[in-house]
Amino acid sequence: MGGRRSVLALLALLLIFAISAFVPVVSSPGGAAVQASGSYPVGVRVLAFSRGADRPLPTMVWYPAAGRPGSVVAGRDAEVADGRFPLVIFSHGLQSRPEDHVQMTTRWAAAGFVVIAPAYPHTKKNAPGYTRDDLVNQPADAWAVVQGVSRLDRAPGDPFAGHLDTADVVAAGHSGGAYTAAAMLQRGHSARLKGAIVIAGARPRFEFGGPPATMLFIHGDADPTVPYSTGRAVYARVPWDKGFLTLHGLNHGSYLSPGQRGFNEVMTSTTDFLRWRLDGDKQARCSPGPLRTAFGPDQQLCG
Repeated sequence: MGGRRSVLALLALLLIFAISAFVPVVSSPGGAAVQASGSYPVGVRVLAFSRGADRPLPTMVWYPAAGRPGSVVAGRDAEVADGRFPLVIFSHGLQSRPEDHVQMTTRWAAAGFVVIAPAYPHTKKNAPGYTRDDLVNQPADAWAVVQGVSRLDRAPGDPFAGHLDTADVVAAGHSGGAYTAAAMLQRGHSARLKGAIVIAGARPRFEFGGPPATMLFIHGDADPTVPYSTGRAVYARVPWDKGFLTLHGLNHGSYLSPGQRGFNEVMTSTTDFLRWRLDGDKQARCSPGPLRTAFGPDQQLCG
């Protein structure tokens, strides 16, 4: 256990260096990143969860921290900001890690969400016994981690106690993690799941079902890894309200890096989606910007 704690502590320290190079922002579509009004500093915690002895799930959690709005990242184990914040469960792709997506997850946290990102035991980078076949087990892993974090809201003395809106959750992911996020919306899923953000996701081996949960799909139409047609086919199978943001001429994930074409559109659309589904912000849903574009012409959710 001591060795594992040392590794997690080192990982958290590296994450602080990785995210301390920028001020939390929300990006404007097609232009330069801009300071978000009322954005939070971002704290990070490393938590050790598992789903059985053979499924360790070390988890990064980014969250709104106390401090001056718009200030730089607060760092590891910073004090949580006042208020209650909804949950986003983010799943990494094959041969990836939670920290590889820090530029996206921290921006969501700066916008007022607690972003939970487990490292999956058999699909993460350098995983012992790596196999993509383990993707089918990850939706249950993700939900177990959501439940584990949710319990901290009622844990006396825990920094998250009294700060988590545990009734509202959105699943998000990229590539294999997008499969995981979508697969969390199978029949029998919790009504707490309000929606999903599916970025470059593959065809699922399941049927959607259960309580309605709005879904935002994001896909480059020049993706050589998961064809654009695959993303469209998954989108077509969704029985609920849904939207599809096409990133013209873009590949499997370059748009997830700041300064790259498409990054601003992805960050603005996903942040507005979270504000709508988790905060009930109808203006975010219906503002005449990238989210309206994202939800049309396939289906207009506004007006």
